[in-house]
Amino acid sequence: MTATCKHVAVVGAGWAGLAAAVQATDLGHRVALFDMAAQAGGRARSVPVPRTAELDNGQHILIGAYRETLRLMRLVDQEPQGVLERRPLELTYPDGNGLRMPHGPARVVFAWAVLRARGWSWSDRWALLRQALVWQRNGMRNPGVDTVEQLCDALPPRVRAELIEPLCIAALNTPSSQASATVFLRVLNDALFGAPGGSDLLLPRVGLSKLFPSPALRWLEIHGAARRLAHRVQSIEQTDGVWRVDSEPFDAVILASSAVEAARLAAPFNAEWALQAAALTYEPIGTVYIKRSASPLPRPMVSLRGSADHPAQFAFDLELLGQHAGLVAFVVSGARPWLERGVDAMAEAVQRQALSALPQSFPVAMPEVLHTAMERRATFACTAHMLRPPMDIAGGLLAAGDYVEGPYPATLEGSVRAGVRAARAV
Repeated sequence: MTATCKHVAVVGAGWAGLAAAVQATDLGHRVALFDMAAQAGGRARSVPVPRTAELDNGQHILIGAYRETLRLMRLVDQEPQGVLERRPLELTYPDGNGLRMPHGPARVVFAWAVLRARGWSWSDRWALLRQALVWQRNGMRNPGVDTVEQLCDALPPRVRAELIEPLCIAALNTPSSQASATVFLRVLNDALFGAPGGSDLLLPRVGLSKLFPSPALRWLEIHGAARRLAHRVQSIEQTDGVWRVDSEPFDAVILASSAVEAARLAAPFNAEWALQAAALTYEPIGTVYIKRSASPLPRPMVSLRGSADHPAQFAFDLELLGQHAGLVAFVVSGARPWLERGVDAMAEAVQRQALSALPQSFPVAMPEVLHTAMERRATFACTAHMLRPPMDIAGGLLAAGDYVEGPYPATLEGSVRAGVRAARAV
C-alpha cells in the first residue's frame, strides 16, 4: 500500500455501505465490506417470493437530480439508461387530473405545467405560482415555520391535496403535518427548480438488486475488495491507533449499518452519538403486489387519492416497466396506521382501492394479492425538530447512512451521498 492508501472496513452493505465501499476503493483504499445479511442492498433490494422469481422489498424510484447515485452506477459499469426509464415528472391521477412537467429549463416547465394542470381552477394555479415565486426569491430557505403543512398553509386545498401531500409523503415518508419544512424546500429546490431534467422520473426496469447492489458487488470483487456477507460484526475496538473489527485490524471504519446497529457498535467510543442515533424514530412503508386484468394502467406510475380507507398513494404497473407481467405494485407510504392494523387489513383495503380507482385494470371480482411487504423501519421520521447524528464519531470511525446529518431525507440519493462523503473523509 502507498502512504495514502488505507485499510478500510465498511460495516453494512446497503446502498450507503456499497457507495462507501465503491468510493473508497476508487480512491485507492483497500476495503473489506461486512453485512449481517447474506444479500447486499439493505432496505432497497429484491427478495425471493413464492409463485414468482423475486420482487423488490419496496417500490423505489429515482429522479434526475440523483447525481451521485447515477455517477456511482456508471462507475460500477451499470449504465443508467439501460435499466431506468426516464420520463417527465407526472403526478396524475386515473381521471387524468394533476400535474405533468415536460422536458426543458426547470422554472419554465414548472410554470407551464402548473398553468396547464388539469382539474385545477385558475385561482389554484396562480396561488401555487405565486407561492413558488416567494420561495425562490427567498432562496428556497425556510421562512421560519416548522412543518410542510405550515409552509403551504396559504395554498388552496386542492393544490395541497393533489400536489404538496403526495410530494411530501413520497420524498419524506412523513405526513405534511409533521414533516420538516426545511428538508422539503431542499427537495423542491433540487427536483423542481434545479438543473434541467432534475425532476424527471427514473423508473427501474429491473429489480432493485440488479439496479446497483449486484453490479457494485461484482465491481468490488474485480477491484480486490473483500466481501464478508452473512457476518454480523460483534465488536469494534481501538488500540494504539489501530481499529479492530472482530479482531481484524483496519486504519479506519465506516459504520453504514442501520442506526440501531451503528449505535451499538459506536457506544464505547462516543456515547452521545450512540444515544442520538438510537433515539431516531421511523416511518414504515407498505407495498402490495396485485395481479391485474389484461388492461394495463394508463401510465407506468399513477398517483392515487389516499384516504383513511384507501391506503396507497401510488401504483406502478411493473409490466409496463418490463418486469413482471400483469403485476401492479401499490405503495403505502406513512404506513404506521396500517402497520398497527396489520398487513392483511392493508392488503384488503388496497384491493378495494384498486377496484374503485382503477376499474379498467381491476374487474369487479376481488383481484389477487400476490405478495405484501412491510418495511417497518423504511425511513427515519423526517420531522421538524429531529436531530440527526453527525458523520464523525471518533478519529477514524465514521458513520454513513441516510439518517446521518445532511440536507436530504431518507432516499437512495441520501444514502449514496452519505456513503461517498464518509469514504472521502477517510
